[in-house]
Amino acid sequence: MTSPIVQLPEAQLRPLLAAYEASVRSRRLHTALIFACVAVAIGLSSISAEVAPLRLIDNIGRFTSYIFRLFHLENGAPVWTDPAEWYWGLARWLRLLGETLMMAYVGTLLGAAGAFALCFLAAANVAPSRWLRIAVRRFCELCRTVPELVFALMFVIAFGLGPMAGVLAVAIHTLGALGKLFAEVVENIDMKPVEGVSATGADWHVAMRFGALPQTMSNFVSYTLLRFEINVRGAAVMGFVGAGGIGQDLIEAIRKFYYSDVSAILVLILVTVAVIDTLTARLRHRLIGLQEKH
Repeated sequence: MTSPIVQLPEAQLRPLLAAYEASVRSRRLHTALIFACVAVAIGLSSISAEVAPLRLIDNIGRFTSYIFRLFHLENGAPVWTDPAEWYWGLARWLRLLGETLMMAYVGTLLGAAGAFALCFLAAANVAPSRWLRIAVRRFCELCRTVPELVFALMFVIAFGLGPMAGVLAVAIHTLGALGKLFAEVVENIDMKPVEGVSATGADWHVAMRFGALPQTMSNFVSYTLLRFEINVRGAAVMGFVGAGGIGQDLIEAIRKFYYSDVSAILVLILVTVAVIDTLTARLRHRLIGLQEKH
């Protein structure tokens, strides 16, 4: 059974339609104003950043020719026609790649351990002191705000060339990033278990251990694996400032215009990162209880 459609009298309908049309015009004007402001902001930022579309158009051919040159040997033949010549330094590159992975691994472990130690102090719902929470938050912000390469350069100056500088840079940046993520995980927990443990007279750290940690551990591990993926890519360029790893040979090949070496190293890094991303993604999905889609 269908209900009849009620038709308002013309005298009542006309003001309603006029109000609707006025509302639509107002929204369109508001949207147009936003787009105009964004366009002006883009224009002003382009001027300050010296963005020159004509220069981009004039020189885009150099970029494409460089990419084309990367996949050709010195004799002009495509790199895949002579894999032995293309990967002449495979043994050395694999060793440096292993060094890069170890930098990312150790740096991630150290950073995750530091973030784990600080995250409960930075979470608004469980922090024992407001001022302590603010201090820990600002410290984590400092650690993740300074780029890893800047940290690496500072540690190279302090400790000399080698992977130690890269490990420290990765660890500090990881501490800052995971400290924020871990704290947000803690802030989303159910407080009833924590309040129940505290009601027994247990100390703060005992309440965190038995009331908060069981709810957060899987997410902590998941975020740590995700950060390891990111750190592998970050550690690959640490060699640009002398902090060890495959980046040392990559920057040398770029500077000396060893085109085929550049492509060989890039492909090696790409394959390694893809494998690690796939494996860690599966582990993270199992940890958070998601079913793999086949």
